Amino acid sequence: MSEIGTDITKWPSPKHFCSWLGLCPGTKISGGRILSGRNKPCRNKAALCLRMAASSLYRSQTAYGAYLRKMKSRHGPVLAITSLAHKMARAIYCMLSDKQTFKEMGADYYDNLHKERTLKYLRKRATALGYSLTETQETG
Repeated sequence: MSEIGTDITKWPSPKHFCSWLGLCPGTKISGGRILSGRNKPCRNKAALCLRMAASSLYRSQTAYGAYLRKMKSRHGPVLAITSLAHKMARAIYCMLSDKQTFKEMGADYYDNLHKERTLKYLRKRATALGYSLTETQETG
């Protein structure tokens, strides 16, 4: 809070806030080709604290912990930590702008949401290929 302050009106949106923190991916494009997507170099102490907090959530049974584990398996530890820090920064911006408290949903909520998205994708893909999926109950 000492780095950010309580006046959040300096940033018009969460995107501006995350960019100020240096947690947004870069957009180095030349001639229509993407040359680099690295984060811009920034020595912001608030971003450093968010990255440290994000790296400590790997074994946590929270929604953020589940998100970090999924992103770490998909993109590696460095990008996963930066991605979670970006997500936390967006939550901080929303909490300060709306003056609301943080509500933790838990790892089960995130895992169920991921499962629903996967099933929706699989159903859509199966119908595109001319198949239909049926749900069965597993026992045991």
